[in-house]
Amino acid sequence: QVHLVESGGGLVQSGGSLRLACAASGSTLSIYVMGWYRQAPGKQRELVATCTSAGGTNYADSVKGRFTISRDKPENTVNLQMNSLTPEDTAVYYCNARKFSFGRWYDYWGQGTQVTVSS
Repeated sequence: QVHLVESGGGLVQSGGSLRLACAASGSTLSIYVMGWYRQAPGKQRELVATCTSAGGTNYADSVKGRFTISRDKPENTVNLQMNSLTPEDTAVYYCNARKFSFGRWYDYWGQGTQVTVSS
């Protein structure tokens, strides 16, 4: 089992910045991907950014150039620096960890942290 704890959400004005942090604990061996997803009211959860254990990153088109994901593999943490925020970025942000164990993939989720961007 992997336990994820997020921090860093809050209220910010349009154009501002926030930094989200996520720490993984428990059975963290073989975590391959850590990343962030978000879910706005009335919408499906969507990928924001991910980072593999090899350092490969993937971003949603809507956040490219504004958000930066970083991962500290030994510390089992993943951060998301969010710049030039807009009201469209308002959502609950969830940390995700994906690991491969006993022949299958497992997904783990944090409890979510609210990000609200005011216009």
